[in-house]
Amino acid sequence: MWILATVVMLNVWAVTADDVLSSKIDIIEELQKIKTVGTRMEKEMERLKTENEEQAKELKILYDTKIQMDELIKQNQAPKVAFSASLLTSFGPQSVGPFDGDLHTLIYKHIFLNTGNAYDANTGIFTAPVRGVYVFRVFSKAFGNPLRAVTAGLFKNDQHIISTHGHQEAGFISSSNGVSLLLEKGDTVKVNLYAGQWIFDNGEHHHSTFSGHLLFPM
Repeated sequence: MWILATVVMLNVWAVTADDVLSSKIDIIEELQKIKTVGTRMEKEMERLKTENEEQAKELKILYDTKIQMDELIKQNQAPKVAFSASLLTSFGPQSVGPFDGDLHTLIYKHIFLNTGNAYDANTGIFTAPVRGVYVFRVFSKAFGNPLRAVTAGLFKNDQHIISTHGHQEAGFISSSNGVSLLLEKGDTVKVNLYAGQWIFDNGEHHHSTFSGHLLFPM
């Protein structure tokens, strides 16, 4: 409105007092000219507004694309951690245990995968390389026996988390379990066989396994 008012004032100043009082000036015609100028200005302002809205949309698309690219770069830079192993490397059926004492750490020696080298096949212990959420699975199998079962527990920093357990007098028995855990860098995870229990594997068929992977870093 102030622009239109300025245009009107400029037009008034351009006309002398004598002209206003004479018949030389057509007031209606001059007002029409002012109105035409105002209409043009409104159309120009609308065009500029439309251009600004289109530019804002383009900028938003570019921003969203950048966010997606940053996320992909972040995911690509995240450490790759995954392992899977079975108890025995030698062919033929064999039972591991029972052992004296309270707990015995199982060493899964046959490595299927150990991306990131976070699992130690010499100790049976997984050590978290970064803080994050990890997924673990334990599969346990054993011969049926009236006196003993297959009971193996997953431990985080020597704290019991979950167990696999199965017991019957004859035949084969099996059990599995899994869990997702938030681990700090340096936390350890392992599978312990309970005292008086045993577990079975075959280096050819790999019945009893321990697996885990990093779901996402935190």
